[in-house]
Amino acid sequence: MAKRRRAARAAVEDAHERVVAEGYGFGTAPVFLASISTILGAVLFLRFGYAVGHAGLLGALTIVIIGHLVTVPTALAIAEIATNRRVEGGGEYFIISRSFGTTIGASIGLSLYLSQAISVAFYMIAFAEAFQPLAPLFTAYTGVAFDPRFVSLPATLVLLALVLTRGANLGVGVLWVVSAILGVSLTMFFLGGPVEGAAERSVEVIDRVSAHDPFMVVFAIVFPAFTGMTAGVGLSGDLANPRRSIPLGILSATALGLIIYLFVVAKLAWSAPPDVLATDQLVMSRIALWGPIIPIGLACATISSAIGSVLVAPRTLQALAADRVTPLARVNHFLARGSGGNREPRNATLVTSAIAIGTVLAGDVDFVARIISMFFMVTYGALCAIGFLEHLAARPSYRPSFRSKWYVSLVGAVMCLFLMFQMDPLYAAAALLVMAGIYRIVAGSHRQEADLAALFQAVMGQATRYSTIRLQRATSRASRAEWRPSIVMVSSRTFLRSSPQQFLAWLAHRYGFGTYLHHVVGVLNDETYKEARRAQIRLIQAMRTRNATLFVDTMISPSERTALAQSLQMPGVGGGDNNTVLLDFSTEDDPAGAARAAEGAGLAAAARMNTFVLRHGSRFFGTRRTIHIWLTWHDARNANLMILLAYILLGHEDWHQAEVRIFAAYPRAEVDERRAALSEMITTGRLPISPKNLRVIGTDGHEDFERIVEVRSSGADLVIFGFTRERLHDRGAELFERYESIADVLFVAAREEIAID
Repeated sequence: MAKRRRAARAAVEDAHERVVAEGYGFGTAPVFLASISTILGAVLFLRFGYAVGHAGLLGALTIVIIGHLVTVPTALAIAEIATNRRVEGGGEYFIISRSFGTTIGASIGLSLYLSQAISVAFYMIAFAEAFQPLAPLFTAYTGVAFDPRFVSLPATLVLLALVLTRGANLGVGVLWVVSAILGVSLTMFFLGGPVEGAAERSVEVIDRVSAHDPFMVVFAIVFPAFTGMTAGVGLSGDLANPRRSIPLGILSATALGLIIYLFVVAKLAWSAPPDVLATDQLVMSRIALWGPIIPIGLACATISSAIGSVLVAPRTLQALAADRVTPLARVNHFLARGSGGNREPRNATLVTSAIAIGTVLAGDVDFVARIISMFFMVTYGALCAIGFLEHLAARPSYRPSFRSKWYVSLVGAVMCLFLMFQMDPLYAAAALLVMAGIYRIVAGSHRQEADLAALFQAVMGQATRYSTIRLQRATSRASRAEWRPSIVMVSSRTFLRSSPQQFLAWLAHRYGFGTYLHHVVGVLNDETYKEARRAQIRLIQAMRTRNATLFVDTMISPSERTALAQSLQMPGVGGGDNNTVLLDFSTEDDPAGAARAAEGAGLAAAARMNTFVLRHGSRFFGTRRTIHIWLTWHDARNANLMILLAYILLGHEDWHQAEVRIFAAYPRAEVDERRAALSEMITTGRLPISPKNLRVIGTDGHEDFERIVEVRSSGADLVIFGFTRERLHDRGAELFERYESIADVLFVAAREEIAID
């Protein structure tokens, strides 16, 4: 069984290589002819009169413009992407899958394939409409009411048989003849005069039938007219130079189609009244210089469009199968296999034929048009999104010789999503659900490619680069009221204790930025570098498991002092400089732990940075329900930062139920004054601290203060004290070893004035 699977997979891969390597070697003409003959197709002949009748001249012109707000950005995006890399077999699917990855590409590609396969039926149903003028003769001769399926079904069978036996050469040869007939048809239409009675009326730009359809309904029915410009892209695997032929072919066809559409709408409005336009779908034949040329042109246009779709759809399916998008290796092998030297997708054509015949039997051209519109909208939106994201990503590997504009691609992507739900929310939701279902099926059997991740990583990198530079430039203008912590921490004891990392993650969760550096002791060499990379991977995984929003990295340095000195000079990840350093030691450490923290605090003071020293024990911050802040006469600069830190901690879900209590110990003579000042700050600063949790205590002695602290805060989950550079210089490490009965303590020294407004 395993050998057969490997053999089937190898056969699929071999088929893919041959699809890429072989083809007909067409030039630009088939791309242009396939696109323009589809643009000037069934909807132009059958539904543009309806559009003018129901939307008026102004509304119909608006529909043309809005439609091209989708197709022009898409054409430009395809042209740009096609000039960046060789577009191989599969056309639009190849572009999407190689940009978004196979799994997402397959989800969109299968939707695209379905729309292409259904388009065959759409054009053949429209082909049958060309025979409506003969319906009375048919009924009179046979006694049976004319049904368009009497024409569309056998015509579809004949067309599919010809394509299966003759291949792409048949389609390209027919395109030349069809394009010539289309040119003659449109020329005679423009040379024709108004219908009887229309010449005497005055034309109003908003003139339309009274019982008109809503604008978006009209747009949805007409929109398939704008999808023809990508018809030639599906021949990408058979082009000698896709980078040149695809942009030139589709852009010229789109431009010419836009001009013709505008003139056709104007000609219809001036040549027939709205009621005639709304009810007679072959009204163009009444206007043309020779009426029969319009049904002939319609028949040729629909046949050519159907040929284009029946050539393109199987090639899309063949490319999908070559990428192994189904979980069944045999199905992939069957569909990816080609016939003959040009690798004709005969098997994929058989599947396409079954879908087309089933849709033809439905027979409703408007119903089919809505389905096609949704799937094409999804595809076009994806292509525009790729163009937009590639502009944002600015990857060096993305070097197209043709450049569009990022805002043009963005407009196209937004318009596609907006118009989908404006046209028909139910159909739009159904199309997206179908895609989601396809994605789940493909993702279950196919490994996710890295292309999408690489593209979004590049976009995020560019956004980070831009925002970092902008933030750094704005730092000097920032108000102190806008202060937020940008904290850096260095430790060689990363994998021995988790309290410091967790505490840093709490502070950086919502309001600030946190950088944690694991210190690798030593000098930079191969061994320490490998150790540092392993530690970084381990750290990243640990942060992901904890859902901690920290930036983590490693630093190789001979000592913790030199590592800290280096880190204090590093730029912050938030765009500006780091403004705070977090140091730590454990109550279980030897006396050197507090000494290291004191030494680090001295370095931070020299660097003009706020300093936090976390003394932690085995309680791991208890139940995280109580935070005590102790203010003294030494904390004139520290008080605001200490209170703000408590507020920042409350922003994390681990602390959001905590109660903050402020204890202020001042000389007894200052108690009333200090109480009033603190109450005012809490009120005006909108801090979630109840007035009953503010205690101002009169004390005049060192021993008295320490006794009061231990009595009131020994059971608190976190206690915050302030300290100053001068007191650190006088008392050294002893400053952080006080209050032995308290487990988790944060000592805070502010080096900048922080306002609480």
